[in-house]
Amino acid sequence: MILLLDKIEKSFGVRTLFTGASLQVNAGERYALVGPNGAGKTTLLKIIMGIDAPDSGTVTFAKDVNVGYLEQETKLASDTSILQEVMDAALEIRHMGERAEELQLQIAEAGEQGEVPRALLEEYGHVQDRFERLGGYELESNARQILAGLGFHPSDFEKPCSEFSGGWQMRIALAKLFLRHPDVLLLDEPTNHLDLESVQWLRGFIANYEGAVVIVSHDRAFMDASVDHVAAIENRRITTYVGNYSSYLKQRADNLEQMRAKRAAQEREIAHMQVFVDKFRYKPTKAAQAQERIRRIEQIKSELVILPEGHKHVNFTFPDPPRSGDMVIQLKDFAKRFGSKTLYEDANLTLYRGDRVALVGPNGAGKSTLLKMLIGQTPLDEGTRTLGTHVGVAYYAQHQLEGLNESNTVLQEIDSVAPTWTVPQQRSLLGAFLFSGEDVDKRVRVLSGGERARLALAKMLVAPEALLCLDEPTNHLDIDSVDMLEHALKRFPGTIVLISHDEHLVRSVANRVVDIRDGKMTVIDGDYEYYQFKREDLAQRAAVEQDAMAQGTARKEAAGSASTEHRVPRTHVDASAPREGKKTKEQRRAEAQARAELNRRLKGTKDRLKRVEVELETKRKRYDELMELMASEELYADQDKFNAALAEYNELKQQLPALEDEWLELSTTIEEETARGCA
Repeated sequence: MILLLDKIEKSFGVRTLFTGASLQVNAGERYALVGPNGAGKTTLLKIIMGIDAPDSGTVTFAKDVNVGYLEQETKLASDTSILQEVMDAALEIRHMGERAEELQLQIAEAGEQGEVPRALLEEYGHVQDRFERLGGYELESNARQILAGLGFHPSDFEKPCSEFSGGWQMRIALAKLFLRHPDVLLLDEPTNHLDLESVQWLRGFIANYEGAVVIVSHDRAFMDASVDHVAAIENRRITTYVGNYSSYLKQRADNLEQMRAKRAAQEREIAHMQVFVDKFRYKPTKAAQAQERIRRIEQIKSELVILPEGHKHVNFTFPDPPRSGDMVIQLKDFAKRFGSKTLYEDANLTLYRGDRVALVGPNGAGKSTLLKMLIGQTPLDEGTRTLGTHVGVAYYAQHQLEGLNESNTVLQEIDSVAPTWTVPQQRSLLGAFLFSGEDVDKRVRVLSGGERARLALAKMLVAPEALLCLDEPTNHLDIDSVDMLEHALKRFPGTIVLISHDEHLVRSVANRVVDIRDGKMTVIDGDYEYYQFKREDLAQRAAVEQDAMAQGTARKEAAGSASTEHRVPRTHVDASAPREGKKTKEQRRAEAQARAELNRRLKGTKDRLKRVEVELETKRKRYDELMELMASEELYADQDKFNAALAEYNELKQQLPALEDEWLELSTTIEEETARGCA
């Protein structure tokens, strides 16, 4: 046991967060702390840290445990360089190094005077071992690696902390925490303000972290890759599950089904006995039996299964945007520079109706700049920006939250953009964004960051434009809110451009990916899975080309050196050489190795080809079904069904050519690589 919460109780006025909540975390375990919005996840972390006190119950740590805590917001006003700021955070490690040096001197002095005390040697061994384990000898190199993993460029390391924005300062705080290497890490939404690549680095870091970790996050892919336990806040208590987030969802569903069955059986038994009690309670010959059943009813009621509170899921159909032309927006031959730094040069990007585009790449590569050029907020240095027919643009970013009127209620904010809607319609919309009951009467000034984000998104989707541009829309949202946004975006018939660190959302929504890095913009006509395959494939090809070039250079050097040596006359015959037409054992082994290497190199390509073939077959079949369905007069009588069928038909009409092109490209690659390998 490294951390124990025992029977924690916590209330705020009439609102109770925890009643008898308990949790035990052991060394090396990595927990995701989950629960609906407002369940008390952040409060629980603060109770563990001692920032907030429970009404009753205890928090116990193992002896000499070091705890690190990352809050959702942080601010560093220091003029110290970020590298020094991070290294200065490792006080315990530095003190250990100093203590080790002191003990070395004491051991040396004791050795000169006679026998060295055993206690001195044991303490030195303990301190030295921990100093090495925490990376004391590699403190600066570890600090540099962590900063690079979190997206900082080496040229940033000497810049003062005060020069960096809030998102980057959160990364500095993360780096300080990781370099300290505490025994228990408490992380509250650590992926906010990170790009996808930094999130992937963080996943690996957490998965290999030696200490215990407790994480609050809305990022499903991140939790799946980095945790091995889930602590779920349900009915003001904590229920623990072994496995990652996806495993938790399955276990929870199975448990819930069993609990419902048991609850139903208990209620049936109560109802059955209550009929007997009501009928014979006052009949002298049956009174004793009736009293026995009354006692049994009370006992069952005391043991009645309490079902977890259901997650809020509200279906809402958002108004369709004005129908645009096929071409939605085009940036042609454009360039963008900031001083001596060139982000884009002679680049082109055209988006079409139905495109759901994810912009990916490291922070600072120019994703947000591209988004702002698309909406017209940032001018092009060169080139042209052309909007398609009937195309309006809606833009969401974190600063949109500042545009909310602090004195308005939630309902008044929606009314300001939907004045013709009835109150029930407005409440229905707010319900889809998880504002229900008295929530709609809250003033904006008292809303949490997540509630503000949901309200700003709701305002934008009241009357959506044909082109939606979203910059990190999931920051501060909980999982239920992200689910709601995901479903809304998947049903949206217009065009979407999305920047997000949430891999689950990107995988679910995107059908095109624009990769921005090293001054280059690469457009991938496929989903995020295909984009990842293409990146890996290109990396493998580059590695193979480098190996081939290196081998070619080595052969040339060997041939050059051989030309200076004595050559065997052509008339000389080596009796040990194999007869013409037969291969040596070494040749056969080399060919087998080459075939194995070819299969290994093409495995990803072949796997992707199989998936594309299955998807093509499924979508061609559905396309044919829709063609037949849309020829039916019955469909035209139902406007909703017709619109749904037409939207699906238009989407398949775009997807099928892209899949066919991908199938052809993959097949050609396999054929060419196989022919090259056999040559």
